[in-house]
Amino acid sequence: MLEVYSWPTPNGHKIHVMLEECGLAYRAIPVDIGAGDQFKPEFLKISPNNKIPAIVDPEGPDGKPISVFESGAILLYLAAKTGRFLPQDLRGKYRTMEWLMFQMGSVGPMLGQAHHFRMYAPEKVGYAIDRYSNEAKRIYGVIDKRLASSRFIAADEYTIADIAIFPWLRSWKNQGIELDDYPDLKAWFEGIAARPAVQRGVEVLAGLRKAVRTEKEKEVLFGAMQYQRR
Repeated sequence: MLEVYSWPTPNGHKIHVMLEECGLAYRAIPVDIGAGDQFKPEFLKISPNNKIPAIVDPEGPDGKPISVFESGAILLYLAAKTGRFLPQDLRGKYRTMEWLMFQMGSVGPMLGQAHHFRMYAPEKVGYAIDRYSNEAKRIYGVIDKRLASSRFIAADEYTIADIAIFPWLRSWKNQGIELDDYPDLKAWFEGIAARPAVQRGVEVLAGLRKAVRTEKEKEVLFGAMQYQRR
């Protein structure tokens, strides 16, 4: 059984959804990022960047246990393991990887910054709010344009690119977005949200979710504790 070290965040839900879509047996092990679990030595052994999610597969490619960190790498690993959600033809494969990298390099980092400066920053920095809110709108526009000519993000079939991007768009309100402004994206979003495996995946560990309230939690997530050398 796969072990998934995770928390109910967009990056965590990417892996939860993938596991549900593939029908793989797994055990979700919570890593409370507000309490600092991500800095524990045992977690750093499998995720040296102190970020969730990470997995341990007792039956790796050579039959031996393997750990994998970084959500994009985990999606590729699980796609290879199961033969699902990554096209077999080279053109489709690289198109899917292209949009997966778009999520890793643009969607996640930029929407995360928009969310941070709009919701969590200790002071309202107008320049930062405008910069990342505008970048969020640009990214939504890129996706909407793509979906005007494609049923799914990377191809006419559902792939890990859709699985990677969807969880990041669930907080569209907090990113300063009006979903009705992006009709093709909205139709795609609603279709993905209706998938039973997606509905199950976004509920994994969701009961543990809580708002960042205390100064200690903010210090762990956003403060100096993040930057200590380990």
